[in-house]
Amino acid sequence: MTDHTDDQLPEYSGPSKSQLKRDMHALQDLGKRMLDLNDEQLATLAISDTLQRAIMESRRINQREAKRRHLQYIGKVIRQEADPETLSRAIDAFHAGSEEHTRRHHLAERWRDRMIAEGDKVVGEFIGYCPLADVQHLRNLVRNARKEVDSQKNTGQARKLFRALREWIDDAEL
Repeated sequence: MTDHTDDQLPEYSGPSKSQLKRDMHALQDLGKRMLDLNDEQLATLAISDTLQRAIMESRRINQREAKRRHLQYIGKVIRQEADPETLSRAIDAFHAGSEEHTRRHHLAERWRDRMIAEGDKVVGEFIGYCPLADVQHLRNLVRNARKEVDSQKNTGQARKLFRALREWIDDAEL
C-alpha cells in the first residue's frame, strides 16, 4: 500500500471521459425534448437562430442514423450557444403544467398588448413586476413594436417583444 502525501496526490484534470459523454447525451436528450415542442412553443424559447434552424432541419430528417447524427449536432449547438438549465426549465414548464405555461403565455401577451397600446407607463409597471428586466432593451422593443403596428406591417417586432417578456416573466417566477 502506497502512502500519498499532499505532494504526491494526482492533480484533478477535469471531468472524466465518461462524464463528458453523459453530459453530451443529456444535451442530446434536451434536443429531443425540443423536437417534441410545437412551433408556437419553440418560438417562445430564447434560442439562437442556428439552434432553431437545426431543430427545424431535424424534423425533416427521416433516416434513423442521419437523425442520430443531427441530434449530436443539436447537442453541440446547445452546449455552445444556449444555457441548458434555463432551456430545460422552460421546456419543463410546457410539460409539467400546461396550465402554468398557458398562464404565463397569456400574461406575457397582456403585457405586450398593453405596452404597445399605452407605452412607457406600462413599461414602468412591468419593471416593478419584473425588476430583472433590461429597461433600455425593453423600451427599444416596445418602440419597434409600436412602429410596426402604426405602419401596419408585420416585421416580427411584436413577437420579439413577446419573447423577451416571456423570458423575463419565466425568470421572475422560477
